[in-house]
Amino acid sequence: MKLNTKRTVLIGFAFMSILCFWQFYDQVIPYVLENVFGIGTFAANAIMSIDNVLAIFMLPLFGAISDKTRSPLGKRTPYILFGTIAAVIIMVIMAYMQETKNIWGFLVALFLILFTMAVYRTPAVAYMPDVTEKPLRSKANAIINLVGYIGGIFAMGVMMLLLKSEKNADGSSVYSENQSFIPVYLIIAAFMLISVLIMVFTVRENKVLAETNIHDEEEKTGSGKLPRPVFKSLVFILLSVFLWFMAYNAVTTAFSRYCVNIWGADLSVSSGYLMVATIAAIISFVPLGFVSGKLGRKKTILLGVALMTACYLSAVFIKAQTPVMYLLFGLVGIGWAAINVNSFPMVVEMSSGADVGKYTGIYYAFSMAAQITTPLLSGLLIDKLGFGYNILFPYAVVFSTLAFITMLFVRHGDSKPSAEKAALENLGGVE
Repeated sequence: MKLNTKRTVLIGFAFMSILCFWQFYDQVIPYVLENVFGIGTFAANAIMSIDNVLAIFMLPLFGAISDKTRSPLGKRTPYILFGTIAAVIIMVIMAYMQETKNIWGFLVALFLILFTMAVYRTPAVAYMPDVTEKPLRSKANAIINLVGYIGGIFAMGVMMLLLKSEKNADGSSVYSENQSFIPVYLIIAAFMLISVLIMVFTVRENKVLAETNIHDEEEKTGSGKLPRPVFKSLVFILLSVFLWFMAYNAVTTAFSRYCVNIWGADLSVSSGYLMVATIAAIISFVPLGFVSGKLGRKKTILLGVALMTACYLSAVFIKAQTPVMYLLFGLVGIGWAAINVNSFPMVVEMSSGADVGKYTGIYYAFSMAAQITTPLLSGLLIDKLGFGYNILFPYAVVFSTLAFITMLFVRHGDSKPSAEKAALENLGGVE
């Protein structure tokens, strides 16, 4: 049993397109809302959270709908292709609305693109497990994540080259006034469309499904009801997903303010540490896919969670800016990669071929729910209850520890190949 690496990379182009958009969205749209249209920070944050709220309901829904779709293009490809085309058209409209300072037109277009992205995100992610044998899904997911991050890096590069920035009096970076954002919108849109078109024309979904025959029996028997022990494992891994996102996203969301308030550092200092975590994760994705093939997914995840918890705990005692934090954030990135490579395959392992999309949507719904909850809860502790930013890393330790505990109760979804099979596969290479 060998992983078709070329096909996996090409399927990852859809995820690359998606991450390119979200990198652009997270970096540019808050600035546009506040500085181009004069919307207050609270209202801008509320608008920015719409995608997470939509995701909770729409990702499971359209995952399940795509499970039942049958078309000449397949069951996932139509959503990916036509969803991307719609998103690209809406991005052009958004650029025009921003350029003409039409706030209501911009907000309507923004809502439409968030709706569109929610429609095809789950089908794009569910595509990989559709055409990949269960024991190989961690390796395949590592490749998908690696390819996806290329899209995020491309978006960052475009924004760095085409958008001029300047320093405010408080030392924070802002985009210079009187510059056009249209080239950025158009380049990001073109990258998204080209990426997906490459995937569509090089990987014929129905043909691949017919060749692999991975889910033939499962499709015949249908999804059905999970056995009680499997359902229990599903509940515990979804709780784990929620809890480790509560920890990780609290840190990434509030760390820039932590640097200012606890270390007295410049607002830009946090970017260097977070970049180290991202680079470490990218480098680790593929090696960790192979590690999980040896140790098993559950053990690899537990090691990742333990590593992150230890780093959060160590950071509690660091009260000034130090190079040690680069090491800690590098280790956090490795731990985060160990979790991401294996947690999604464990969830879809419990599904059948008939409901991979539904389980994919449920997985993302839990991660999105955490990303909505943790800024509010951590903000309540930091601001309203008066703990200050010193509570940030203890908060992360608590939720990360809880994730480790709930993960211990997961008994299914760990498709570890035998040592003999793993050795033969590594000797034989990949296609």
